[in-house]
Amino acid sequence: MLDIFLQTLPFFAVIALGYGAGRTGFFTPEATAYLTKFVFYFALSAMLFRFSANLSLADIWDGRLVAAYLWGTAFVYGIATIVALLRNQGIKTTAIEAQCAAIGNTGFLGVPMLVLLLGEQAIGPVMLVLAIDLVVFSSLIVILMSIAKDGRFEPAIFKTIGIGLVKNPMIASIVLGLSWSATGVALPTPVNGFVTLLGAAATPGALFAIGASLAGKSTERIEIAVWLSFCKLVLHPALVAVAAIWLFPLDPYSAGVIIAAAALPVAGNVYMLAQHYGAAPQRVSAAILVSTAISIVTVSLVIGWVSGFQPL
Repeated sequence: MLDIFLQTLPFFAVIALGYGAGRTGFFTPEATAYLTKFVFYFALSAMLFRFSANLSLADIWDGRLVAAYLWGTAFVYGIATIVALLRNQGIKTTAIEAQCAAIGNTGFLGVPMLVLLLGEQAIGPVMLVLAIDLVVFSSLIVILMSIAKDGRFEPAIFKTIGIGLVKNPMIASIVLGLSWSATGVALPTPVNGFVTLLGAAATPGALFAIGASLAGKSTERIEIAVWLSFCKLVLHPALVAVAAIWLFPLDPYSAGVIIAAAALPVAGNVYMLAQHYGAAPQRVSAAILVSTAISIVTVSLVIGWVSGFQPL
């Protein structure tokens, strides 16, 4: 377990470095925003394109994996929703709290860290988890916010969702990569070298950006932040484990990968959604900060556990 902790420590050390740079003002909020854009639109997209261009859809798609991750994620989403409603929160706040409880930082933290620590075989399952989060749960919150705003469901919202998905560079890069893979033609050497070089900036850039963005987060409603962090770091991986091991049995390695992905801290883009919809952004800010700090220990524990899961 100590060995796993020491392997994950450099990732969190880069996050801490970014946090220090943001906290001291050396890295301004504007600089953090531009670094985040670079990682999101260029470096991470290049990494995902290279990964998917070397895989086929069959290498990524696994119906049982989708069922297991969806079941575990929907379950914790439901728990957070019920608790929020019992506290008489409105639809907007309830939806954003549920998003905190269920959506982890798979893109910026999960893809680079899990592939490095669990091996390249983790690429397919991690990308599938990322796709589920983006397509299913990002769409769900748009629908819920639309209902909260208009008081009813409007089918036209699906057009907005579709446009948003098409414009998402992570989805676009995966689709383009799989499309290239389908041709059966290897990436030309200059192209492969280009996306490899650009993609190499994704890991340090994303981790530094996470830390720098945390520097501006507050800890308002700390008790809610602790509850949502518990949902994300403990309940979510536990429920995904139940689904992946017993309800929809996967091969041990794939089960381990999605359990580890479920153990990631609250995603930073939930804060952007909260700001956009005016739904308790300070509460989300605190949940991201608290869950990321605690995950230094919890993620190491989960990865240490699942690293013993081997492919059949």
